Amino acid sequence: MDIITERRAYNAVSDFIDSHISQGRGGKIAFIDPQRSITYSELHDRSVRFAHALQALGIEPEQRVVLLLNDTVDYPVAFWGTLRAGCVAIPLNVYLTLPQYAYILTDCRVRALVVEISHFETIRPVLDALPHRPVVIVVEDDQSASSRSPSSRPSTCSERATSQDLYARHKAGRDGYKLAQRFENLIARADTTPLVADTLSDEVACWLYTSGSTGDPKAVKHVHSSFMATAKLFGQGVLGICENDVVHSASKLFFSYGLGNAMSFPLSVGATAVLWPRRPSPEGVFEMLRRDRVTIFYGVPSLYAALLSHHQICKGAGSDRLRICVSAGEALPARIGERWREIVGVDVLDGLGSTEMLNTFLSNRPEDIRYGSTGKPVPGYEVRIVDDNGNDVADGEIGELIVRGPSAGEGYWNQREKSRRTFAGEWTHTGDKYRRDAEGYFYYCGRADDMFKVSGMWVSPFDVEAALISHEAVLEAAVIGKEDADGLIKPKAFIVLRNGYSADDGLLEKLKLHVKNKAGAWKFPRWIELREQLPRTSTGKIQRFKLRQEDLRAAR
Repeated sequence: MDIITERRAYNAVSDFIDSHISQGRGGKIAFIDPQRSITYSELHDRSVRFAHALQALGIEPEQRVVLLLNDTVDYPVAFWGTLRAGCVAIPLNVYLTLPQYAYILTDCRVRALVVEISHFETIRPVLDALPHRPVVIVVEDDQSASSRSPSSRPSTCSERATSQDLYARHKAGRDGYKLAQRFENLIARADTTPLVADTLSDEVACWLYTSGSTGDPKAVKHVHSSFMATAKLFGQGVLGICENDVVHSASKLFFSYGLGNAMSFPLSVGATAVLWPRRPSPEGVFEMLRRDRVTIFYGVPSLYAALLSHHQICKGAGSDRLRICVSAGEALPARIGERWREIVGVDVLDGLGSTEMLNTFLSNRPEDIRYGSTGKPVPGYEVRIVDDNGNDVADGEIGELIVRGPSAGEGYWNQREKSRRTFAGEWTHTGDKYRRDAEGYFYYCGRADDMFKVSGMWVSPFDVEAALISHEAVLEAAVIGKEDADGLIKPKAFIVLRNGYSADDGLLEKLKLHVKNKAGAWKFPRWIELREQLPRTSTGKIQRFKLRQEDLRAAR
């Protein structure tokens, strides 16, 4: 399972699934959801059947198979079965709007859609209007899947009862859909002959759409060898994930962060992943950590903040085996990491990854944590900070972060100019502004579009946000640049208060003074606006561009 650097015959399922059968792990649990579990042997057999089912439906190698699924044990079957058949898997965000679904499904020219029945009802109007009519495969939406009591034991897939066929009513749109195919029926009827498509290490295996935090999502194309590269370099090399680990990722499998956390990392070593089909919540996280004795937990900063504010927070966050926690998606404020370590007794490793790089390439690591920083480059990746001319900046100066490593995408689908700007030879431009200190630690300063100058000096929104969050009254914060009456740019803050605090002029003035003392006199927010919540992408990133748009509209 070495990192593949040369072009050769290779299909990722050989390492991530088939190798465990030959190594005697067939009976071990690979995935658990609130209703069921699946062993490595069952995952192998069902992914083989699904690959044959795709072929029987006329889906050919290199054609796109979209997965619009909740995080259950059916997800890895569909994902790896697609790759096993030589097709391209496209995990799709389950929280999008109909216009976004219409854009993506048209953009990728979906050939087959594997969809949870509840999402099928939602997306049906889009399917009827698509120029390319996909084969639809419907996965049963088990209403009890998210409500199993903590004490009940999940059944294995082979023990799952066959329910009546619910899908005959889903007949054609205007041109006459065939009846939607039922996932379980296809699996049951499919050939069981071992199958691994003849693919290459450099062949595209998966498309991942960016979260759209700065505009329309773009499809990043990733090759078969990239999954093991991230698993070896970060999952094993930094986290030290091993066969005995039980992992849970609050970030979903449709997100590149979650796909590594709960799919490629644990499968690379024969570990077990715990899946949750609903939106992440403190109650759900605590239940799974306690019930399944999770050893590695992955979240985003906003979730860690919510967990710390919940009455169930305690040592180990409920798990007596929790050994490490990971944060990504956006920068982790130092106060959150320090409070988590103090209360839970486990460190949070803050890291940076991207859809373009598939997973984390810059990170803190066990025994080398500096809260407030994003750590140092993951071994196997090179990271630089450059100015507008591509020259390296000195320590302490702000520039754009660029990265080189084996998991970089091969480009965006049908986005030639954007591909050229982002994937510049071996170097991938992240669009993130960073600075590096003299000891080699990297500090996030914001997205390129989020940065602004005050009194001729650059202001990082994250610096101001971190200062605000360090105050006991503030749960979340987002900062933008706003013109004052003289046409000069000054910081404006949007904040969410913790329970028990209410805003008055006294508190707001205290917060401004707090930022002056923590971040610098020129950085304090001239305006502070209270919000019930901040606009975020489905992957948890704050959408500052939406706040700028709202502020401009309000000023008119």
